Order: sequence, then C-alpha cells, then structure tokens
Amino acid sequence: MLAPVAKVPLPLGFIPPCLPTASRKPPSGVHWVHEIKHDGYRLIARRDGNRIRLFTRHGYDWSRRYPRIVDALASLRVTSIIIDGEAVWCGSDGKSDFDKLHSRAHDRDVILYAFDLLELNGEDRRQHPLEKRKAKLEKILARSQEMRFSEDIGGDGDIIFQHACKMGLEGIVSKRRDFAYRSGRCKSWLRNPASPAMLRIQDGTW
Repeated sequence: MLAPVAKVPLPLGFIPPCLPTASRKPPSGVHWVHEIKHDGYRLIARRDGNRIRLFTRHGYDWSRRYPRIVDALASLRVTSIIIDGEAVWCGSDGKSDFDKLHSRAHDRDVILYAFDLLELNGEDRRQHPLEKRKAKLEKILARSQEMRFSEDIGGDGDIIFQHACKMGLEGIVSKRRDFAYRSGRCKSWLRNPASPAMLRIQDGTW
C-alpha cells in the first residue's frame, strides 16, 4: 500500500488565483466585460519593496525564469503590488505562441499581460469591484514599456469571441465588472471551452 503523499505548504505571501469556469456560450449584458485570452502561463506577480516573486497558479516561484517581467515590476513607482496576469511570448504580429513559451528557449523575451490588481502599497484591493481594480492597474502601467495592460471589451460576448477566433487568437475570458476577486474556481469569470488553453486548465497544467 502506497504511503499518502504529503501536501506541500503554499509559500508565504502567495494568493491562489481566481480560475475561470468553462462556459458553452460567452455571456452578454452590461454587467460583463471581455478580455482577450493570451495563451501562456498564469502568474501572480508580487513585489514587496525590492523583493519580487513570480508565482505560478500552484505556488511555484518562477522569479528567475522571466527577467523581463521582474525588471518591469521593479520599475513601477510603488512600494508594494500584487498583479494577476499571463506570462506570454509574442511574435512580431502580437500573437502569443505557447510552443515557444513552453520550450524555455525564449524566457528572456517573455512579458506579462496584466489583467488584475490584488494589492497596492499595503492595501488589499480584492474587495473592490473589477472595474475599479482594472482602472487603477491601467494608470499604474501607463508608463511601463515592459508590462502590458490587458484591456477589457464591452458588448456581445458571442460576437467578440467569434472575432477573436477569426483573428487566430486563443479566445476570451468574460468577467463580471461589479464583482470582487475570489481565489479558486469562480462563476464570475467565464471561459470559452473550445481551445488548447482550456484543456490545459481542465487537466491542471495552466
């Protein structure tokens, strides 16, 4: 009989990310906004003074893997910050390429698409509505050359999803603009299921 596997404690300061729920049809309505899903690795990027850590969705520290993201965090005019985002490798056409990201041959060129603000200068921002968190994050990143703000798109989710697919993009994530941030699987974030990235979410590799 096999011995039980011991659970590895989560690292100090790690916030488990909000995970989208698969949806057969993107939602629409004034309460929903939509973001382009870039195919990459989910990261919780944390800076406390001069200390910077890049956590994967399972809490592994990848700070040494992506120096460009670390430098971008270090350049922000803040004392502390926690950002939820996606580490991606983008070609000259601006599209993410998961195979090149996964190869580890281009780690120095990987950037962060930032889409949520969890903490700023000692203040926990998770209870604020998404639209307020994103508005603050956009201002913070306005002067950043190495970190990109993931803009949201209002309108009919199904139409936006169809356009994203025609452009060869990974898809969209639809979010309630008026909801707080919650760790774990959440129905206020919805994800289209028909994509390689969604399969990685389901099998736990995203």
